[in-house]
Amino acid sequence: MKIKDFMDLGKLQSIQDQFSDATGLAVIIVDTEGNYVTRGSNFTDFCMKYTRGTEEGMRRCKQCDYESTGTYLCHAGLVDFSADILVEGEKVGAVIGGQVLTKEPDEEKFRQIAESLGINPEDYIRALRKVPVRTDKAIRAAGGLLADVINQSVNLEYMRYRNDRRLNTFDTELENATKTVDVIYQKTRELDGIATKQNILSLNASIESARAGVAGAGFAVVAKQMGDLASQSAGIYKEISESAQQIKRSVEVLNGKYEIEKNK
Repeated sequence: MKIKDFMDLGKLQSIQDQFSDATGLAVIIVDTEGNYVTRGSNFTDFCMKYTRGTEEGMRRCKQCDYESTGTYLCHAGLVDFSADILVEGEKVGAVIGGQVLTKEPDEEKFRQIAESLGINPEDYIRALRKVPVRTDKAIRAAGGLLADVINQSVNLEYMRYRNDRRLNTFDTELENATKTVDVIYQKTRELDGIATKQNILSLNASIESARAGVAGAGFAVVAKQMGDLASQSAGIYKEISESAQQIKRSVEVLNGKYEIEKNK
């Protein structure tokens, strides 16, 4: 199951952007393979321009995005959070956010990180000084709130998607059932016509056997059996026809109720 198959990504992006604007935290959503589902909101230059701007930095960031859960310290020294997006118990993606500090940074430590990534240390430190500082409690609370909102929204969209698919299937099967009943009814009428012709043939045979006298006695027996079979067939065809009509009425009633519910 892929989140993009049923979720309106525009709605997801809007929720993410509003949350980021309200809290100052960076946020992005990924699928189960670590691919980005939304555009990053409020990503800092420290992360996007510098850390993720290097090949090694991007590799480490993607690994963090894919493997980390809860609130954690990323490879570049910032505090991030990650929460799974679940639909019917199945993980379909994750909300990843943060890019903040919980205290004033040790700049010497970050210079060493810059050098390991091939980034100019002074540029890295200038970008670092613009990173927001939040308490650990605030980060955890914000991450938990966002995870709840995203999960509720995604599950609501999935329910709508699933119900729409069921309705489409119902439409198709209802149409097929109606066509099948019509075919049964038509074929039953054809069989009823054949039974009527059999009765006529049986009657004619009886008349001719009577004219033939003793010589037609055997033929008379056969004619009578043909008549009996025709009568039995007519009775069966009538029952089938009545059953087909009952099914047709039930389908029409069901279709009427369905249309009313669908148009509410």
